[in-house]
Amino acid sequence: MNDIETLQEIERRVLWLATRIVDAANRRGESDIKVGGHQASCASMVSIMTALWFGHIGGADKVAVKPHASPVYHAIKYLTGELDRSYLTTLRQRGGLQAYPSRTKDPDVSDFSTGSVGLGAVAPLFSALTRRYVDDHFGERPDARFVALVGDAELDEGNVWEAIADPATQGLGNFTMVVDLNRQSLDRVIPDIAATRLKHFFADAGWHVAEAKYGKRLQEAFAGPDGEALRDHIDAMSNEAYQSLFALDGDALRTKFLANADGAVQRLAERHDDAALKTLVTDLGGHDLSLLLDTFAECDRHPNQPSVVFAYTIKGYGLPIAGDPLNHAALLSSDQIDAVRSDMGLDESNEWDRFAPDSAPGRLCASVGSDINNPAPVPRARPTVPESARPAVTNGTVSTQEAFGRVLASLADVEGLGERIVTTAPDVSISTNLGGWINKTGVYSHVERDDHGGADRLLKWAPAPTGRHIELGISEMNLFMLLGQLGLSHDHHDEQLFPIGTVYDPFVLRGLDAFVYGLYNASRFIVTGTPSGVTLAPEGGAHQSTITASVGAELPGLHYAEPAYATEVDWLLCDAIDALARPDGESTYLRLSTRPLDQAPFAEALERYGDEVLRKLVIAGGYRLRDVPADDRPGVTIVTTGAMAPEALAAADELDSEGVAATVVHLTSPDRVYRSWRAAYAETVRSARVVRVPSQLHRLVPPAERRRPIVSVHDAASHSLAWIGSALGVPQYALGVDRFGESGTIADLHDATGISAGSIVNAALIAIGDHDLAEW
Repeated sequence: MNDIETLQEIERRVLWLATRIVDAANRRGESDIKVGGHQASCASMVSIMTALWFGHIGGADKVAVKPHASPVYHAIKYLTGELDRSYLTTLRQRGGLQAYPSRTKDPDVSDFSTGSVGLGAVAPLFSALTRRYVDDHFGERPDARFVALVGDAELDEGNVWEAIADPATQGLGNFTMVVDLNRQSLDRVIPDIAATRLKHFFADAGWHVAEAKYGKRLQEAFAGPDGEALRDHIDAMSNEAYQSLFALDGDALRTKFLANADGAVQRLAERHDDAALKTLVTDLGGHDLSLLLDTFAECDRHPNQPSVVFAYTIKGYGLPIAGDPLNHAALLSSDQIDAVRSDMGLDESNEWDRFAPDSAPGRLCASVGSDINNPAPVPRARPTVPESARPAVTNGTVSTQEAFGRVLASLADVEGLGERIVTTAPDVSISTNLGGWINKTGVYSHVERDDHGGADRLLKWAPAPTGRHIELGISEMNLFMLLGQLGLSHDHHDEQLFPIGTVYDPFVLRGLDAFVYGLYNASRFIVTGTPSGVTLAPEGGAHQSTITASVGAELPGLHYAEPAYATEVDWLLCDAIDALARPDGESTYLRLSTRPLDQAPFAEALERYGDEVLRKLVIAGGYRLRDVPADDRPGVTIVTTGAMAPEALAAADELDSEGVAATVVHLTSPDRVYRSWRAAYAETVRSARVVRVPSQLHRLVPPAERRRPIVSVHDAASHSLAWIGSALGVPQYALGVDRFGESGTIADLHDATGISAGSIVNAALIAIGDHDLAEW
């Protein structure tokens, strides 16, 4: 049984600390630029978070905190002994408390990073799905709740509804979304929040819908004389009119409230003095601790439905700016801070203090701190990942997409590894070559279903708890949200998973916000974008990607690779899986193609280098696919990646026939080659002295060839490889796709976009002509 008076005492201290944390940040005098913070948004969440942390959740539960309420979270963690006092004055400061909750940057580690509106709202939903998957495959863990605290304006984000509607998230009874229904957005009081419509949306998706609308004081009044008239009168008030009551007192509030009121409401109001009337009519459920606890407990009684709680609140509740339509980013003045401090019974000597350890609030805070904490995760599982899953492919024609499917299917049989791989796709499993994997491992469903589509179907689609593929609807946002949470399974659920997702490469951009979110959370996963580029010629411009290679190379915490040959896919995928469990590991993005390539050039390189050396080169980022050492002829270095290898080789052959020495360097990972080059000069900049560290690029282009011009060709934007010439200090012609595609043959599209073999030859001859040929 919770002691409401103790909770109320903690609630008031949390409100003060959250308010003062923001105030202190804006009084550091670091610059003329406002530091910012959201005192009003914090205030509306204080009651909800106090009830949740001190009266409902336990140590195994995970919570995503509303972004603007981060000071409330820090205040709670401080009171429970999980945050040092020194951090309270470091909000939005380097090395201090982050602007928004961060599981990677904050000292009191959050369960989920929030800040990108709408993403934190559903991250715990996908974490709950991950927990269900882990329980079904590795045995049940202790019960855990997953809670998202969101502002009502976050429900404007489309990704929220995509997640709610996806069949994969249905029935997750351990998830609750608490909506801070303060009826304000950034700039105004929302005229019509349409809460009834929102409730119907959730209910129609199979959710349990609860609300904490009116506090128990108002509910008692509704049940008494003239109570129905009072409810009708309040319900009929516009949001703007109701919000304005919080800034009024005495006769001004009475007059405003009773405008257009009938006789019954007038009689009820006459039975209350001015102070009691304000206390009564502003008694919202989102600030009633007892009601909130009852509502949260009610959600626990619906184990087969996710729940949503609409908690009606006032932005700025308990502060002088309560209900002000422009209070979103408002900061209390020094005089207002002094008044609030005094009202809390504090002074400057004790304003940052915790509760006395022997007090009722102090004992409760200590008990919560010993339970709801952030223990170090157990060591990651490190199953043995083979260097390759299949024998080297040295003949025939194979696309990298085909190779991916075959390698993954082979990995399903690797003991200790296969059972930890989980795949997912937004309704593109078959067209991204996951069919072999699915036939071996099955489709995941918490309950067994018979919807395999007939005995004669080639794909065994029979969802069951043992399946290892999670099929999503057509939502790339959901794909990356799920990958992100599967990739945190070790941290959140103490069980290592190796998540792999597939998506049509151009639609990586549709899920980019969630992709970035997963990486920012330090999640580890593999995503395969396929097919890519204009080489997917007949499909037309809507399905041809051009800028995704740049996205892969630019995102932190992500390794991007673009293989050309089947065995490269094998080596890179095995290395990527191993990286998911390595202490220094990261996520991987494989950009693949449906274009079948002759494997003979790879076989020649394999014979020249040997298996061990070539594998190391492929993983390091590239190798010399056509090796033509410098001689007395004019020369050029052609740099290519992925599906453009045939054009690069054909151009080299034609140049050779014209007396030009043409080496072809194939970058299996332009990203790793760039990082290697950048690391070499970054050390020089850091140490302020010349540090000659050879980069992978300089190993691929030896000194004798570094006077040759570069021609790069990529089935992506030309700038993705355009840095190479400057890195080597030679002229470069960068060929790539710098326009939208269209339908046609591969030859048509390569010619139209200037990445054909002929285009490479022309660029090479121009590049050589730009040199003084006498030098050769």
